[in-house]
Amino acid sequence: MTELLEIAIERARALSPEMQDDLAQILLRLAGQEEQIYQLTSEEEADLIAADDEIARGAFATDEEARAVFAKHDR
Repeated sequence: MTELLEIAIERARALSPEMQDDLAQILLRLAGQEEQIYQLTSEEEADLIAADDEIARGAFATDEEARAVFAKHDR
């Protein structure tokens, strides 16, 4: 394992279990895991379709809204 990967894993240990699972899913994808890792629920699929519709309409968050979200999750 490279030093950089060891640093990343050490930092990941400090994250919430949910964020650790998200990172694990990404890593498995990058490492060639071909099987589907996560199956969307019908509610999540509907949310994704709604988000795609918003994107198609150009309904994006304002800079102020984006800053508010980032400030809420700032370390």
